[in-house]
Amino acid sequence: MAKTEITSGINAISRIANGTKINGEITSPSDLRIDGEFVGKINCNGRVVVGETAQIKAEIECDNLDLFGNIEGNLKIAGVLSLMNGCRLKGDIKVGKLVVELGAVFDGNCFMSAE
Repeated sequence: MAKTEITSGINAISRIANGTKINGEITSPSDLRIDGEFVGKINCNGRVVVGETAQIKAEIECDNLDLFGNIEGNLKIAGVLSLMNGCRLKGDIKVGKLVVELGAVFDGNCFMSAE
């Protein structure tokens, strides 16, 4: 797998657009939005937003995550994981806080921690 370092400014939002396919590892110092396809590993020191068109197979570690699309993989979220109406998540999660809207689908195990 290739490793991709996103080096945008600290307050910038990096984006993987719909129609884009990436395999590899992403490390980001700021927020990240994914609307395309991604396979690999994500480590983000900010919020990750997974759009409605996103298809992700990855291990993800970040501060907060808003899920509108699809993820298959394990998540470690220090803050809040928000599962929105219509999303699908298959995998185990370790979260600080969990918000689940009616219509979200989650198949896995959840461990909540204040760490």
